[in-house]
Amino acid sequence: MLDTSALRESRDFRLLELGSFLTGMGTQAGLVALPYQTYLITRSPFLTGLLGLVELVPLIAFSLYGGAIADRLDRRVLLAGSQAALVCVSAALAIGAFAHTQEVWLLYVLAGLLAGFGAFESVARLAVVPNVVPPDRVRSALSFNFGLQQLTLVIGPAVGGLAIAAFGVGSVYVADGVTCGAMAAAAIAMGPQPPPVPEGGDHPPVLRSVVEGLRFVRGEQALLGSFAIDLLAMTFGMPRALFAVLSVSVYGAGATGTGLLYAAVSAGATVAALTAGWIEHARRLGRIVVIAVLVWGGAIAVAGLFTTLWPALVLFTVAGAADSVSAVCRTTINQTITPDAMRGRMSSVFMLVVRSGPRLGDVEAGAVASAASPRFSVVSGGLACIAGVAAILLAFPALAAYGSEEDPRQGEIQSAVDPL
Repeated sequence: MLDTSALRESRDFRLLELGSFLTGMGTQAGLVALPYQTYLITRSPFLTGLLGLVELVPLIAFSLYGGAIADRLDRRVLLAGSQAALVCVSAALAIGAFAHTQEVWLLYVLAGLLAGFGAFESVARLAVVPNVVPPDRVRSALSFNFGLQQLTLVIGPAVGGLAIAAFGVGSVYVADGVTCGAMAAAAIAMGPQPPPVPEGGDHPPVLRSVVEGLRFVRGEQALLGSFAIDLLAMTFGMPRALFAVLSVSVYGAGATGTGLLYAAVSAGATVAALTAGWIEHARRLGRIVVIAVLVWGGAIAVAGLFTTLWPALVLFTVAGAADSVSAVCRTTINQTITPDAMRGRMSSVFMLVVRSGPRLGDVEAGAVASAASPRFSVVSGGLACIAGVAAILLAFPALAAYGSEEDPRQGEIQSAVDPL
């Protein structure tokens, strides 16, 4: 059932979610436009998938730096500033689209900037959530937060595909720029979000702060396992770079079909996240993550067998639901383990994994599709995801053990599930 208790009880959480939803609508519509525009210009699955690799470098740099900044500045400032930068990038994309640019390098550069400034915004937003709700509402707040994000992934891509078909890609970039102001306005209206005071009284230099965050993550095997299994699932199982290719060359559904493919994954994720009240009292979160990733890979693999749009949409919806359960459980594990003083830096690594995985998947899917076929790329990616789960469990047994009787943290987890 849908748990809205955190939304009812916290004004700042309501502002955060409203701003995130409005901003996310425009952002997700814009993310459909970039690969679609690139494929129409190049007619190359490989060059379309290369968008992911181009976005990866700024994503890594901005995520790690943003995590260190989020632990030393008011997180509202980071939210507002990153949104202002995203408005400028969207404006440049719109100008290029209306000018009918054929310069793929320009799209790559602007895509990299979108990824970088988007990482700043995501790190700050995720680090704010546990501080604007009571401790016993963190799980439901994270579930609602993820579900609302997924809802933007349902509506945004579908609307984006329809808008591209009716008005061209430039209109979508304009809408993206306009909606980016919503998060900035919400952040300004929220109460102060001062950073935690370090034990010594002064924050260490940024580089040392980044290293401390990475050292903390490395020392938590359940954290590492949650990051590794998500990276596996997204690198091999997420064929989003091929959605435009599949829609145009396999399903014959054009821009509308492209938007529906993006929306299908997120539709399943939204329903699963917004009805994830049962996770509030679940204890074996690690095992739930493993099962969800196996379902994700299986649904993706079967989806690649079809040559018509609607059966594929159903299977991508199932995959999205499984990914949503995995994401909510992984986020809960990460936020429960991490102290507030380290939360910005942990969130930076979390968002780095969450955002880099699909981009690595873009490259993998595009390369395999170019060497073989788009459908083979989808099927093989899903099967590789399933096979890789065994390796993750061997390397990080603490992930599957999290929340079980064998987990040495069981007392802490019990307190988080049933607070006094």
